[in-house]
Amino acid sequence: MATQLIRKGKNHRPPLRKPQVKRARAKRIWQYGAHNAFTDLCLFRDKYYCVFREAAAHVSPDGSLRILQSSDGQRWCSVALIQSSIADLRDGKLVVTPDNRLQLLGAGALHDRSQYSYQSYVWFSTDGECWSEAIAVGEPNVWLWRLTWQQGYAWAIGYKCGGGPRLVRLYRSEDGVNFSVWVQTLNQQGYPNESALIFLPDERAVCLLRRDPDVALLGIAKPPYFDWQWRPLNCRVGGPQCLLLPDGRILATVRLYDKQVRTSLAWLDVENATLSETLQLPSAGDTSYAGMVWHQGRLAISYYSSHQGRTAIYFSQPRQWLKAKTTAAAPTPND
Repeated sequence: MATQLIRKGKNHRPPLRKPQVKRARAKRIWQYGAHNAFTDLCLFRDKYYCVFREAAAHVSPDGSLRILQSSDGQRWCSVALIQSSIADLRDGKLVVTPDNRLQLLGAGALHDRSQYSYQSYVWFSTDGECWSEAIAVGEPNVWLWRLTWQQGYAWAIGYKCGGGPRLVRLYRSEDGVNFSVWVQTLNQQGYPNESALIFLPDERAVCLLRRDPDVALLGIAKPPYFDWQWRPLNCRVGGPQCLLLPDGRILATVRLYDKQVRTSLAWLDVENATLSETLQLPSAGDTSYAGMVWHQGRLAISYYSSHQGRTAIYFSQPRQWLKAKTTAAAPTPND
């Protein structure tokens, strides 16, 4: 090796090694359903609330939304189970409203599909344990994916399902119940569906949008959020969620498809439209759909995975947070 370097001259530099993606630890907090999946996480009155779907299988007609509560992230207890006699409840998302209530958003895959197949619902609670009756919101066959409250308005991106054109729409509501279409066709490139929506301090909106089987899209818009600029990212993702950190960086938790399917944390670079994987969660197989909370200078994450057999719910609080970005997520074969 020494001889080879000398022959290449004094200006030769060996290739730089890419930093290895670190691995986090996680605690399994629920495994009692036959299939436990599709989580979200919220901090409400200094307690963590984790919602997920509990059912017989990944796709089955009996889905219900179970809610766990914890004051320290270590000890968890079930405080609510929301069920429906008319629908398979899926993809629960939690958010705190401006008037300090917990709001739960979920979608129902209807048993009777004679008129339409899917309907979004919301529920409200003042304590996380007792919940209102389901309230139908949005349009039938448009799946409202997640709610983001910004300056007194609830914003939601919904994707068309149940047949017809594949597209996503932007909705706005003043009360979290009555949603009006804000952008009729937000994006229709390929098959856009799941999304994460955040607002930056300069009031720009940032959307991380899943597409199948293509690479994800990054959308950016200034108020009043009618005109969006879209760019392809450097990788394909599933189950996107984003969190704006106090230092201004954006952290995403996604399912990555290159090499082994896994759930990982990645830095989202808005200017360069890239995701850079930084921390891999214990995961494999059927996995993803994370919730993220930043509390007292520490990150908390919920997600699900099948790497230990049956799909279960996991909770992670990385002890040492990385101060620098690491390797860029590998491009998918679809690039």
